[in-house]
Amino acid sequence: MAKELTVQEQRELLANPIVQEVKKFEMQQRMANMFTTSTIVPDTYRNNVGNCVIAIDMAQRMNANPLMVMQNLYIVHGNPAWSTKFLVACVNQSGRFTPLRYEFKGKPGTKDYGCRCYAYDINDREHKEPLYGTWITQDMVEKEGWSKKQGSKWLTMAEQMYRYRAAAFWSRIYAPEIAMGFPTQEEVMDGAYDVDYEEVFDNVPAAPEQEQPEPDSVDRAAWAADPAEQANPTPGPTPQQAIQDAIRKKADEAAAQVQKKDTAAPDGPTNENQSLFDQPQQ
Repeated sequence: MAKELTVQEQRELLANPIVQEVKKFEMQQRMANMFTTSTIVPDTYRNNVGNCVIAIDMAQRMNANPLMVMQNLYIVHGNPAWSTKFLVACVNQSGRFTPLRYEFKGKPGTKDYGCRCYAYDINDREHKEPLYGTWITQDMVEKEGWSKKQGSKWLTMAEQMYRYRAAAFWSRIYAPEIAMGFPTQEEVMDGAYDVDYEEVFDNVPAAPEQEQPEPDSVDRAAWAADPAEQANPTPGPTPQQAIQDAIRKKADEAAAQVQKKDTAAPDGPTNENQSLFDQPQQ
């Protein structure tokens, strides 16, 4: 019974996704150690377990042979890049499209001369909706400066470069997951994949300007004539202060009226019904 529980626990442990990733990573390391000692892998992967593990992981994601990935993944100026011929082969073997084809236009040597790549969806058996890529023209080549790089192949094998660049643009539009976001070797060498960037900060909207309260109508003329007062107006009383001021004003008025009556009262009888004869005789 204890043995059966142990087997069950082992099965549950192996079914854990984290354990599966660990096992996968260990297997990749064992494979990478073998590739690092091989003499047919590029120098980038020799005696470098980390690079081999990355290449093996990419091969597994692409369902490709690890050695094929190593032979076609280049490091150009510190950036990984695919060989264009390998990228075209992956698109043709994906089973999603017909083999890539190329179309040229214009006369060689003119700015309108160019090439584009096209294919059809594998389900489009009647070829009614062609999947066209971007036109790569001589005018684009000159403006982008691809032919001005030192040792540029655009000057010696332009027709092949037109096909390579058209295929790279096409795959980035219709099958970006095949390239896994990596550019081609020719693009990196020509600087076609260099992207200038700048830091963008969150645009915090400015607080809306509050209208400055105008003073009372008594001081409005002075406020309009004084620029300093307009820039920094004197804040008005709060509602509680206004109520207290009104109550204090009423109390002062009542006290003033009482004092006025006391001072204006005559020396004679204060009672209207009191007769003069009732007053004491002097």
